[in-house]
Amino acid sequence: MKSNDEVRSELRGPALELRGLVPDVLKGYGEMSRAAMAPGELSVGMKELLAMMVAITRQCDGCVVTHARGLVRQGVTRQQVAEAVGVAILMNGGPGTVWGPRALHAYDEAFAERQESTTQA
Repeated sequence: MKSNDEVRSELRGPALELRGLVPDVLKGYGEMSRAAMAPGELSVGMKELLAMMVAITRQCDGCVVTHARGLVRQGVTRQQVAEAVGVAILMNGGPGTVWGPRALHAYDEAFAERQESTTQA
């Protein structure tokens, strides 16, 4: 399993290249993302949990890494992530048993990274 840093590093170059080719598409996606993830009746943490469950379902490693970081930023606990992963396993069967642990591992990495950055500051 690749680390969060490996996934981000692998996707960085191609994402920048694509952004140069279709900037308006990616700008529009960014605006939609900000609007969808804005606080409302659902907290941003809850929205990050929902996004993580879709990332597990779609088996998207870049999405898992991104939303793991979002979960940590929003103060979502490891237990909350684990319980949501349980629902993803229920709804996805076997693939959920592979991608759910990947998501929990990504959360753990993001949490450790956050702890390290706050201790060094």
